[in-house]
This record gives sequence, structure tokens and C-alpha cells, in this order.
Amino acid sequence: MTEPHAIDTWIAEERRVVERLEAGPGPGLARPEQIAGKTGLEMMLAMLNGEIPYAAIAKTLDFTLLSVSPGVAVFQGRPLPQHLNPLGTIHGGWVATLLDSALGCSVHTMMPPGRAYTTAELGVNYVKGLTPKVQRVRAEGKVIHCGRQLATAEARLFGPDGTLYAHATTTCLVFEVPPPR
Repeated sequence: MTEPHAIDTWIAEERRVVERLEAGPGPGLARPEQIAGKTGLEMMLAMLNGEIPYAAIAKTLDFTLLSVSPGVAVFQGRPLPQHLNPLGTIHGGWVATLLDSALGCSVHTMMPPGRAYTTAELGVNYVKGLTPKVQRVRAEGKVIHCGRQLATAEARLFGPDGTLYAHATTTCLVFEVPPPR
């Protein structure tokens, strides 16, 4: 059973973050001059502060970046009827996208200026069916290793009562960003 105070806290926290994001430029892409010289963590914090755009996929799939710190990223999502598969549970692709976002952004927080990453492998384990009866879920991604060429991370998707719905791992390729022409 979901703890009523836990879900209320989660929704209130989400509301505060969404207000800050929507007061900024909204979804889209940051201009090169907005991110030049910034670390990945600085970029993520600028996004959370509404200074640069956030990823449009978050608006499309009803999830929100809640917080970041070095090697950690937390997202919160609303499993809604439009995310259902034909069997009546939330589509695995929605779950995978939420986990992939937490994984990738946790790696992103570890990037120095001029370095970036791309997902090379994503593995998801679904352990419990998710339905819209669960008002919110959180995906918490944590870096396991971040080197010059390779980064790995793990994430868990859970509800306000602590129920685990899925967990995932990723391997990311880390590379130098070519200078703008």
C-alpha cells in the first residue's frame, strides 16, 4: 500500500521542479554558447534551474528530472493510461526510457568540459508490472565507473512505498566533443 504522505511529498517536490523548468526556456536544445566550458554536472544543474532547455522527451512521456549530484540522477514519472500496452500494464519502453534517462544523466554528471557520452548498451530487468494505479515512480541512476573511454551505471525504478518495478544497467562510450566550426 502506498504511504499517503510519501506520494504527497513526491508530488509536491515534482510540482516545485516543474514550475522552475517551465519558467525557463522549456523543452528543447541548449545553444552551444550556453553549455561551452561547462561540466556535465553544471549543465544538468543549469537545466534544473531553468537556465537552459530540458529534454523534450520528458514532456512527451510525462517524466521529470528531479535532482542531480556527482554520479547520481533522479527522475520521476507518471505512469498514465496513454503509456499502457495491450495487456493493461505500462509499456516496457516507457519504463526503459525512464531508466535510460536516469542512467545517462548520472553518467553526464561526471563529464568534464569537452567530453560527452553515448549509450552503447542498456539492459533492463522488469520485476513487477506497473499500472496507472501507481501515481508516481522514481528512477535513480548511479555511476559505477567513469573512465576516459567507458562509463557504467545502474538504476532502479521504484514506487513511493519502496516497491521495485524494474532495474537496469548501462555501458556508455565516453568521447571528446569536436570543437564547433
